[in-house]
Amino acid sequence: MDPTDTADPEYFHKVVDCQFACPAHTPVPHYIRLIAQQKYTDAYLVNWESNVFPGVLGRTCDRPCEPACRRGRVEEEPVAICRLKRVAADFKDDVAEQLPKAGKANGKKIALIGGGPASLTVARDLAPLGYALHLYDAEAKAGGFMRSQIPAFRLPETVLDEEVGYVMDMGVTAHFNTYVDSLADILAKDYDAIFVGSGAPRGRDLPSLPGRQEADANIHIGIDWLSSVAFNHVDKIGKKVIVLGGGNTAMDCCRTSRRLGGDEVKVIVRSPYADMKASPWEKEDAIHEGIPIIDNHVPMEFVVEDGKLVAMLFDQVEAVYHEDGRRELKSTGEEPIRVDCDDVLIAIGQENAFPWIETDIGIDFSRWGLPILDPESLQSTLPRVFFGGDAAFGPENIITAVAHGHRAAVSIDLFCRGEDLSQRPAPFVNLMSQKMGIHEWSYDSETTDDARKIVPLVDLKEALNDRVLEVELGFDPQTAFVEAERCLNCDAQTVFEAGNCIECDACADICPTSCINFTQNGPEDELRSRLAVPAENLDQDIYVSQTLQTGRVLVKDEDMCLHCGLCAERCPTAAWDMQMFFYNVAKASPNLVRAT
Repeated sequence: MDPTDTADPEYFHKVVDCQFACPAHTPVPHYIRLIAQQKYTDAYLVNWESNVFPGVLGRTCDRPCEPACRRGRVEEEPVAICRLKRVAADFKDDVAEQLPKAGKANGKKIALIGGGPASLTVARDLAPLGYALHLYDAEAKAGGFMRSQIPAFRLPETVLDEEVGYVMDMGVTAHFNTYVDSLADILAKDYDAIFVGSGAPRGRDLPSLPGRQEADANIHIGIDWLSSVAFNHVDKIGKKVIVLGGGNTAMDCCRTSRRLGGDEVKVIVRSPYADMKASPWEKEDAIHEGIPIIDNHVPMEFVVEDGKLVAMLFDQVEAVYHEDGRRELKSTGEEPIRVDCDDVLIAIGQENAFPWIETDIGIDFSRWGLPILDPESLQSTLPRVFFGGDAAFGPENIITAVAHGHRAAVSIDLFCRGEDLSQRPAPFVNLMSQKMGIHEWSYDSETTDDARKIVPLVDLKEALNDRVLEVELGFDPQTAFVEAERCLNCDAQTVFEAGNCIECDACADICPTSCINFTQNGPEDELRSRLAVPAENLDQDIYVSQTLQTGRVLVKDEDMCLHCGLCAERCPTAAWDMQMFFYNVAKASPNLVRAT
């Protein structure tokens, strides 16, 4: 193998697994260390630059960072990254004066369609550059699906209002209670660019299922029903409720139903329990609240008696998995299973809907109804129209919408300045030694073995009696410190200088995971197989040094390294050093938070 090019910022970025897995590439270990130091405001600001909504995401994020956490590869639960984010939000000081303000007007005007996380991120990034930003939303407040589809017992309105307010206070002109029914009309207003962040607003239905039309009064589309609850249009539901679907929306529907009078709420899903799309913790929360999840049941019929919905019939199935990975649900051949109900909530997915975009204005769509976009710039086939969030590629999550917003803001800024959209700005990168003495580093390098802390909950009976009472209490400062100390500081990189190495093998001897090897070079697959511990995770790189004096190379499996610094402490020639790597994706906004 060729020597590893550690000058490429993406090499060490990939080693910081949690940050690399985050769509917005939040510098996770950096803010976790700040939390351990009780620098909550600094931790919040580091978060805010990347993900815009730390308080919201600290409660509701889908947590792509946590499955990637290195803790999970040493037979432990991953660090509670998401809930530590909430700690920063809960204990921060007033940050309003530390946030960027609207810049001097540059004469450019941007329309933002939809007030969700993608549009708000675009506004946050472009306001300091002097753009006039006009946000259109059909509701009375901004927030999009964060406001309409996430129940208040998971996300208090005060938290959402605060973080949405930080953006709206940057001089955004709001056009609330305004449903955009024609993109042509918006184009005629001479905006320099338009960003579409209207989400995926249409919930899927089961229109062909027998009894669907006759029972319509008691059958509700999940996302629409959640919105009606959020805006106080609905305040009750029947005693017996069936929720169809296995995603996070279904979990929100069933838990909300329990709070609105549903005594017998059941989630019924086609797939096996393990294949459900809902996050594991979302399923656990539903079960904790006494809601059974019945898997491997396919809806057959809505049973209507005397003009009223009384039950549903289901076909029991089993999953058969084929060699190509395809899953097939086969009926077990048993009699249909009847489940009595008063109401049914359908939460089987969402679709994009653009009835307001005319077909003759130059925006092309795929056969799935999605806009055809440049995947990097998010520019549509009509050059001054950009998309992001669920409106771009279909339903995802808040943090993905935020990532789209950052990318689109860069694109819009380049477009308005007449520059090439493919020439993306480079990330901000820093790499600095952490050595303070022979056996001392400027960060806590000790590897603890504490178990993951569990977030405390309010009393179950109290929670189920109050639709807006937040269920999770969050970590207190002491618990947050213990949990933060579980972080392995994966951004403290082991940097190797081949010219200083005398090949004494001391680093290999002391390495607790045997991830350091001195060996002959070779092809990657063969080299991976003959390390002391074979490097089997092909998604993570192996580091290969320059050729050493004996003709061997040093090879380190980046997947198993604990970043403990023992190699650097033990090395007699300082061939190893622990250097803190800071990576921040380029944004359109100037003067945002940098590493401290």
